[in-house]
Amino acid sequence: MTRDRRGAEAAGRRGERLAGWWLRLKGWRILDRRVRTPVGEVDLVARRGSLIAFVEVKLRATAAELDFAIDERRLSRVAAAAEYLMTRYAGPGDDIRVDVILIARGARPRHIENAWIG
Repeated sequence: MTRDRRGAEAAGRRGERLAGWWLRLKGWRILDRRVRTPVGEVDLVARRGSLIAFVEVKLRATAAELDFAIDERRLSRVAAAAEYLMTRYAGPGDDIRVDVILIARGARPRHIENAWIG
């Protein structure tokens, strides 16, 4: 793994930790992290009551960069992974959604609820 790739990996994990803390402060319980599937990856799986959120986390150096951090292609992969994983984490009566948390230095995390409507 190259030095740049290791740095990106460490930054990604830091963003996921921050997003996990943010969600816990909002009453969520983190069920899993970095779940890989044949169709995509989910950064965080969280539960609050009967709601399961499959969460994509993006960390950028500046808040201005956050506007371009997520796109439809990336969200569709997270949604496919969520569909693949939903029976593992959700039970009868649970609701499921795909969320995004955007994090930049000096800004509050931006939580986009139900980011994928497919």
